[in-house]
Amino acid sequence: MSCFLTFVPSSCNIGWKSSSTLFQELGIFSNYNKNGVFVSPKAKSFRVSASSSSADPLLVKAAKGEPVSRPPAWMMRQAGRYMAVYKKIAQKHPSFRERSETTDLIVEISLQPWEAFHPDGVILFSDILTPLPAFGVQFDIEELRGPVIQSPIRLEEDLKKLHAIDLEKLHFVGDSLKILRQQVGTQAAVLGFVGAPWTIATYIVEGGTTRTYTTIKSMCHTAPHVLRALLSHIATAISDYVVFQVESGAHCVQIFDSWGGQLPPDMWERWSKPYIDQIVSVVRKKCPDTPLVLYINGNGGFLERMKATGVDVIGLDWTVDMADGRKRLGNDISIQGNVDPAYLFSTLPALTEEIKRVVKCAGQRGHILNLGHGVLVGTPEEAVAHFFDVARSFKFDTPAENVVQEEPKLVV
Repeated sequence: MSCFLTFVPSSCNIGWKSSSTLFQELGIFSNYNKNGVFVSPKAKSFRVSASSSSADPLLVKAAKGEPVSRPPAWMMRQAGRYMAVYKKIAQKHPSFRERSETTDLIVEISLQPWEAFHPDGVILFSDILTPLPAFGVQFDIEELRGPVIQSPIRLEEDLKKLHAIDLEKLHFVGDSLKILRQQVGTQAAVLGFVGAPWTIATYIVEGGTTRTYTTIKSMCHTAPHVLRALLSHIATAISDYVVFQVESGAHCVQIFDSWGGQLPPDMWERWSKPYIDQIVSVVRKKCPDTPLVLYINGNGGFLERMKATGVDVIGLDWTVDMADGRKRLGNDISIQGNVDPAYLFSTLPALTEEIKRVVKCAGQRGHILNLGHGVLVGTPEEAVAHFFDVARSFKFDTPAENVVQEEPKLVV
């Protein structure tokens, strides 16, 4: 029997206002202090108190390992090309950079899945390459080729073009996060995200998307000093960028080391982990109450190493069995995932059973329901709606312990 539910709480019927209106309400103007941090005398402070707050969104509570009534849910790439409303915007504004670097468009697109499906997390519509020009690396996004780095960095002299991140050039990110925080309140977590230094470096070194990663992998041996300098610079810039997102309103930030899985585990330990460690250390000092999520595509061989970074949540891709992932990581860290995105093309009953299996294996505490990768192009919106309806149907009425023996109840 299908468990499709119609769940549209009145509390979620929030209309979106244009940023020009909300700028007035929030007191948002282009004011930055000498450190490049967005400030405004009228702007609300979004920093979370050191102690756990009952006002924290469900997703934040789960990320912190606190008891929750059900698993919070969101989807990577939940705003984007599979949605009809997004396609209309893309036709009117064909440039991806325009869509991801214009406050009105960022907010509108970010809120599209919120208005349609009411997920527990509203993620900023952006790209991991968005901050590159702010620290000296120019790029374009071509329709067929994807990201193109105009001047790859491969030699020591190439490092001279880098500079400290200029957060004023990313004002649209800060402005958008403030508006999103105002729009969703505590009904959902506002999610920021960044790319891990290794993943960002792959684009900067290779000059764009690659299938082999041969240039950057060879640099590990032929020009290690150049690569270390590049990674260190990126890590410093991204650390500041994470803090900027938190101070602008992000409840939680996900670090995407999308291409970290292309490294052998020992190489990831050497060339990716130290720079993620650097980011975590900085954020822990400046934003100690903000949960951090780490996701690697193809992370089955990295779970224990990922945990050692000190993040709050490990995102599992769909190639890792959830029960095995929980066993390997233990109960002292939260996990996220990991339904195969292809399940959204199956029947709704099959999708329901897979969601139930994943939730059962993850346990009732410290789990954020998500896909094991981003929403695929062509995914039926009905299936996305069903995913969130099923997530809202769970009720954790047993002691909130990480056990796989007892299946959470699904209220139909």
